[in-house]
Amino acid sequence: MSISEPFIRKPVATTLLTIALALAGAIAFRLLPVAPLPQVEFPTIQVQATLPGASPETMASSVATPLERQFGRIAGLTELTSTSYLGATSIVLQFDLNRNIDAAARDAQAAINAAAGQLPTTLPSKPTYRKVNPADAPIMILGLTSNAVRPGMMYDAADSILEQKLSQIDGVGQVMVGGSALPGVRVELNPTQMSNLGVGLEDVRTALAAANANRPKGEVANDSQTWGLSTTDQLLKADDYQPLIVRYHNGSAVQLSDIALVRDSVENVRAAGMVDGKMAVLVDIFRQPGANIIDTVDRVYAALPQLRASISPAIDLSVVLDRTTTIRASVRDVEFTLCISTALVIMVVFLFLRNLRATLIPGVVVPLSLVGTFGIMYLLGYSLDNLSLMALTICTGFVVDDAIVVIENISRYREQGMPPFEAAIKGAAGIGFTVISISISLVAVFIPILLMAGIVGRLFREFAVTLSAAVLVSLVISLTTTPMMSAQLLKPHDQEKHNRWYMASERFFKGMLDRYESSLLWVLDHQPFTLMVALAMLGLSIFLFRVVPKGFFPQQDTGRLMGAVQADQDTSFQAMKDRLAELITTIHKDPAVDNVIAFTGGNGATNTATMYIGLKPMGERKIDADLVIARIRKEVAHVPGVNLYLQATQDLRIGGRGSNAQYQFTLQSDDLNELNQWAPKVLKKLRTVHILTDVSSDQQNSGLKPTSSSIVTPLRAWDSRNRRSTIRSTTRSGSGKCPRCTRR
Repeated sequence: MSISEPFIRKPVATTLLTIALALAGAIAFRLLPVAPLPQVEFPTIQVQATLPGASPETMASSVATPLERQFGRIAGLTELTSTSYLGATSIVLQFDLNRNIDAAARDAQAAINAAAGQLPTTLPSKPTYRKVNPADAPIMILGLTSNAVRPGMMYDAADSILEQKLSQIDGVGQVMVGGSALPGVRVELNPTQMSNLGVGLEDVRTALAAANANRPKGEVANDSQTWGLSTTDQLLKADDYQPLIVRYHNGSAVQLSDIALVRDSVENVRAAGMVDGKMAVLVDIFRQPGANIIDTVDRVYAALPQLRASISPAIDLSVVLDRTTTIRASVRDVEFTLCISTALVIMVVFLFLRNLRATLIPGVVVPLSLVGTFGIMYLLGYSLDNLSLMALTICTGFVVDDAIVVIENISRYREQGMPPFEAAIKGAAGIGFTVISISISLVAVFIPILLMAGIVGRLFREFAVTLSAAVLVSLVISLTTTPMMSAQLLKPHDQEKHNRWYMASERFFKGMLDRYESSLLWVLDHQPFTLMVALAMLGLSIFLFRVVPKGFFPQQDTGRLMGAVQADQDTSFQAMKDRLAELITTIHKDPAVDNVIAFTGGNGATNTATMYIGLKPMGERKIDADLVIARIRKEVAHVPGVNLYLQATQDLRIGGRGSNAQYQFTLQSDDLNELNQWAPKVLKKLRTVHILTDVSSDQQNSGLKPTSSSIVTPLRAWDSRNRRSTIRSTTRSGSGKCPRCTRR
């Protein structure tokens, strides 16, 4: 008895099993998450520490260095980077892909506790950490704008209302609010008046702390009742602070209004956000790992009416960036390509078999193999992305092979006069081992991909497993459903009647076979010439392999641009806002640009800003993102004192260190003075390389007062004196990969 015989003899049971496989795959298809690429979790932890007023050098030496020495002892750490600004330090720890992120977080917390004794005692709070995924960009950005409400009040509404409601939506992970700060009262002291009235800074601090305390009030009770006292001691408005008595001078009370300007403001005045040139508060929405990005965004859209009703009607809440626009289009195109490829495969089978009943069998097997693969993808935790759908598209030609081999062998016995039922049993038994060997051989081709390590192996593993699963599902169907359908659908050979289409096509195939036979005989008669042609093709292939541009992953046009704005290092926050507004106005005039989002401040540096540019659909702009960047680069060249570095947003990003270009070239030295001397020389020389554009550096030490510096401790020697300067560059369009640079 062969493997297929029980399924041929039990057609009802085989049909039910086939239907069950199809239903399981169809249900799994609806449950599979949708993503642009396979989910690759980068175990990354970001540590933040603040010391208000400290210079970047002080933050690097007294805060970052003690922490790095402890972090360096953590197992599985592959990259450790710290960046120090005025009053703040950010440390990024990136671990091996096989490292458990929760275990790494516990090790990071232990390292922070171990370094506590070496940190300055004046730190306002202990360093904090959070788990991040540097490859994960916001799936959606909401913008809050208003003509009547101040940015501080909009930030308060976003932070206290919208952030909580958005976090409760299924699929939403992290929600970040930026572009302003919480409302606060700012006291701007007049040093001259303070000196004349004998008031010190400590006097002012003590008076403010005493007047703004919120202490328990207790209760009042008698023999029969108790009354709880409920009131607040906090002062919430600037007018409440002005009459505060700071101290007495020559018998007269010195009020706060006598020595300071008190006004309603925000906690951090050096933070601003803009949407198309209008002041705005931005809400960045990230998805949970493994969540369906399209369903999550749809849920946010459905919740927008409720979100708008929960805040002031004077605040306009709108979607300023939707990442799923290109993802929907990309997945839709791949799904359409998958359907077209399936239809073409079935059409080719019909053209050669020229029998509707025989064509119906692979017509069922091919879609069934693809649908059944969705069930395996769901069990393995995979997603519907460009790589997995591409694997299914490629395997349409593989899954039909098994069915055709089985049908041909059954037809051979049927043409010998056997009834279809007996021909199916004997044909399936004779070809079963061959079908198994063919399928296993196809799966074996992808074993090297399954064994690949690092980010490449993690990225393409889903592609290889999906394709292998489809082949194995096709193997099972070819040994069960295919012979059963052949036994039930095919007619005895003597009962078949051929129409005129069959006879005409038979003459065509016979002529094609004759031409092939004659060409084969000619090749066999000219073997030396044939061998020379084969060697020439081999040499041409090697030559083309050497000259074809190479890269890790194809450059994507996601319809979004990310820009890093860098002004002169002594630029004030107010001047930076004006220049940023001028940049936004200029960029928004470009016909390919849909909207422009930008924010500056918030990280201690006043001369930098980040920009997101949404492009119009490809059908409206007609040109790709690289050409749009080149055109915008020319348009903003007239804006003085500021540089804009643009790059197309990619779905795949490697490395924990942020960059304003595609590639990074890093200089390291034990001597900071030597690094400061050579980094500008290397930068100047790289700018002369014609294949590079937008060459920049993160070294900022030439202003009136340095605003940022970077320090890194290499993994091979944990020496706090090692410093580095990173030079960033982007290749010009069509030039291929930048030599000697590492893509991050």
